[in-house]
Amino acid sequence: MREHWARWLSISLAVVVADLGTKAWITSAFAVGEWKAVTPFFKLGLTYNTGAAFSFLADAGGWQRWFFTVVTVVISAAIVVMLKREHRNPLLAFSLALVLGGAIGNLYDRLSLGHVIDFILLHAGEHAFPAFNVADSAISVGVALLLWDSLRPGRHARAPQPAPQEKP
Repeated sequence: MREHWARWLSISLAVVVADLGTKAWITSAFAVGEWKAVTPFFKLGLTYNTGAAFSFLADAGGWQRWFFTVVTVVISAAIVVMLKREHRNPLLAFSLALVLGGAIGNLYDRLSLGHVIDFILLHAGEHAFPAFNVADSAISVGVALLLWDSLRPGRHARAPQPAPQEKP
């Protein structure tokens, strides 16, 4: 019987398409640094992030682009291996697929543009959460689900193995 682990990759692909599509729309609708309030706590706009999540190492001088590229490629390869191995656990596979899709979406930006496009800003008064995008959201939800999956009771219990056959 053929394994259908690759079906989880379609979720990753959907994340990449949604991420790149929203980034294309934002870059056509906004100038860099332009923001429009949608609600009292939510703005859409355009900013570039040369660092990692939450602008970590954004001002590091350029080396971080290649560092994060290598890290993303290694992690993505590991996730594909894990998806192939863990594809029968729907929550784990879904979580990994979200993280993979988000990683690839941001990797595309980093390689093609030299920075990641961020466009969602949540804030309360003068206090703002760092700007992010669809890929970042998928990664965050995927990691949260991975943590939840790891804490579920019985998650690490081994499946019963069939009894060995006796030879006549």
